[in-house]
Amino acid sequence: MDDYDRLICEFVQTRDRASSADIAQAAGLAVSTANDRVRRLTASGVIASWKARLAPEKVGASLCAFMLIDMEFEGEAEAVEILAGQPEVMELHHITGAHSYLAKIRVENTDGLQEFITNVLKPLGAVTCSESIISLKAIKESSSVRISPPGEDI
Repeated sequence: MDDYDRLICEFVQTRDRASSADIAQAAGLAVSTANDRVRRLTASGVIASWKARLAPEKVGASLCAFMLIDMEFEGEAEAVEILAGQPEVMELHHITGAHSYLAKIRVENTDGLQEFITNVLKPLGAVTCSESIISLKAIKESSSVRISPPGEDI
């Protein structure tokens, strides 16, 4: 990744609806050159996807909860696969420390969280314990990642 690719990546991760001309201008390139670079970045997987970001409260997913989940090794792979396939699970991380996994869950309200715990989480045999932490207010939510500056190997 060179400096032009970095500029393009910085720009498109915060302005995914930008026109080709806008991307080219931000990177200081001709439109055709910028388009070729965007195609290459997409084909190589650097640009992983182009998605709309929805307002959770407008689509019935106002409550954000983080769940610390402990699991036994037996049945863990199946439980992880089931959890990862649930639409309420926005993120699922295998973590270090006292717990096995951290999940970010979005549901409509506390009733929705209770339903998720009762109908999805508790039936998983590998799950031994869970702890829910409800977010009162998101101060920052972002899918943007830090791009290594020039000179750092990627």
